[in-house]
Amino acid sequence: MERGLLWLPLLAVFIGLAWAGRNEYQKVEAYKVWAQQFERAKYDIFAVLGQSGTRLTWGIPTRKGPVDLKTLSLSEVSQLTLKADGQTVDPEHPPEKARRSALVLTLRDNVSQEIPFTDLSLTIQWLNYLRREVQALQSASN
Repeated sequence: MERGLLWLPLLAVFIGLAWAGRNEYQKVEAYKVWAQQFERAKYDIFAVLGQSGTRLTWGIPTRKGPVDLKTLSLSEVSQLTLKADGQTVDPEHPPEKARRSALVLTLRDNVSQEIPFTDLSLTIQWLNYLRREVQALQSASN
């Protein structure tokens, strides 16, 4: 009986891990359905992001699909910056490690929108890609 009581906490941990895994799997499956409408998309535990043409849409992943969705046009963006652990950093010289990063979109009316990421290198890739897209839009409008 004593051995059974010793194994009970371990069983509880395994049940908790199984539940967390199932929950994350359902989020990813809901993201896959949502992402089909975009040309380029990313899934992260903090946020989902999709781009279709000049439109960016992002939100919070849930088991039922992304919620709190926000959409904007890249033509509204005046500046793109990178944050790592809450500090603005140079994408050419990023820190070696960052627990959390964010892509910051500053709009023409000086309102900022942050899209969180867990992977700093993925954030930098999106930053560089979106900068090229914004520059192309600005060149085409001039």
